[in-house]
Formats: sequence, C-alpha cells, structure tokens
Amino acid sequence: MSRRIPADCVLPDPAAVRTVRSADGAELNVEEYGPEGAPLVVLAHGWTCSTAFWAPVINRLAADFRVVAYDQRGHGRSPAPAGPDGYSTAKLADDLEAVLAATVPDGRRAVVAGHSMGGMTVMAAGDRPGVAARTAANLLVNTGPGELIAELAVLPAAVRAKGLRRFLHRQILRSRLPLGPVTAVTRAALKYATMGPATPADRVEACAQVVHACPAKVRFHWATVLDTLDVHDALARVAAPTAVVAGSHDRLTPPVHARRIAAALADPRGLLELPGTGHMSPVERPAEVAAEIRRLAALATASPSLEETA
Repeated sequence: MSRRIPADCVLPDPAAVRTVRSADGAELNVEEYGPEGAPLVVLAHGWTCSTAFWAPVINRLAADFRVVAYDQRGHGRSPAPAGPDGYSTAKLADDLEAVLAATVPDGRRAVVAGHSMGGMTVMAAGDRPGVAARTAANLLVNTGPGELIAELAVLPAAVRAKGLRRFLHRQILRSRLPLGPVTAVTRAALKYATMGPATPADRVEACAQVVHACPAKVRFHWATVLDTLDVHDALARVAAPTAVVAGSHDRLTPPVHARRIAAALADPRGLLELPGTGHMSPVERPAEVAAEIRRLAALATASPSLEETA
C-alpha cells in the first residue's frame, strides 16, 4: 500500500491541458497552471519523472505565474517514441522548442527551469534561436553537461578503481529491470541514490511514486542517451541569464557539474548549493527552487528587454 504524500506534492487542477506536437510528430502532454496573462514559467522535468515531480514548485508559484509543465517524451502522459531514433538530446531540444512556441506568445519570454535531464534539455537547446527568442532566463537544477558516468557517486567510496566504478555505474544507469511496486526496500534504495539523508519519508514516497511510474523501456533508452551525453558546445551558446542549483549530497549529478556549468555560461546569475540535499531539489527543497525562479523572473521584470522582444 502506498504511503501518503505531502499535500504540496499533489498537483493542483490545471487551468489548461493541451497536446503539443514536436518536430518529428511526437505528442507531448502540456499542462498549464495559474492565471492567464501572468509572467510565464516553463518547467522541464528529468529522467524517469513527469509533470507531477514539479508539484511542490508549481504549488508555490501558481498564484502569481502562468506555469507550464510538460511530460518529456515517454514520460507521464507523453507517448514513448516508436524506436531508438526518438531518443536524443536533439529531440529533447526539439520538444522544448515546440512547447515554448505553443505556450509563450510572440513578443513574450518565459523563465525556463530544467531539472536533471530537463536541465540537459535547456543546455541542448542553447543554440536554438527559437528557444532564445522565448527565454527570459534559465534555471538549471541538479544537472550536468556531460561526463555523467565518470562523476556518478552512487557506489561507495570503497570501490576505488576507476574502471570498475565506471563499469558498475553504467550497469546501474542502463538497467532494463522494471522497478516494480514501491516497497520499503525500493524507497530506501531511491533515497540513498537520489535524496539527502534527512529527507522526510513522505517526500521519498512522493518521488518513488513518480519514478516507479516510468516504463522500464523508456528509462533504458534515455539512459543510453545520458551515458554519452555531451552538450558542452550548446551550453556555451546559452545567451539568457542563467542560474544553477546543486545539492551537496547529489550522487547522480554532484556539485562539480554545477560549477562547470556556471563557469561555461555566457551570463551566469548565481550558483546555489543546497546543503544536505540530494538530486531531487524541487521535491526536497521546493521553497528554495521556487525562490530562485522568482528571483530570475524579477530580473526579467527589472530588465524589460529580457521579458519582451524588441
């Protein structure tokens, strides 16, 4: 039996739901929250997650912002690609561009926040004029531009041989095994791998319910993309003001990635490292993540050229 999850981890009723088609015809489930005409925020979730992952942040923003959240292809209510060719960083960038074109009116721009693979999506789209034209600022949360296997810290430090660590981490990342039902054992494993040691049990449960809902096939195919991820070149072309959030106890994308991203940005606007936090900052520390989005939105308001095109 599933445990109860925190009230803020339940999505509010959406103001609108739509299906957006990407460049290759892939259908994306897009949900909008908050008042129409309010400042825009677009949220891209990470590997094995869905729009539900963003619930704690959406609940903190929807009174003042029009928040757009979409299911990455194969996740949530977005159908899985028919074959391996439907999985790539270029497809992720296509999807983000399509969502922005459908939800951000001409002449307006949004704060775009991406968590984990969602952050990689934002970076992969760094050279897309269509994305830049509708982006006021970015927030990159618990993410990295490459070398993910090399920096993984899931295995204990006692496993020191670099070659062995890479091999074992790759096997963990690319597992084809279904996760099955949420149990005490799987909760403990998920918490160890993805969350800080002091994360409350109900927030672990909220993440477990989201992650376990991802089909094993989809999880595997996206893992093969993450295995060889390299979006450094596109990251260097991200022109919008961009802030970064890291978790001090993030085993999947340790803070070294956040520092590399901040160093590569054309317009860095701060690196916030959350002490004691793992990979799931939007659920573990939603108040701080929402506050960073608000801060970036305020930057856009203070600089009208960021909010509206000429």
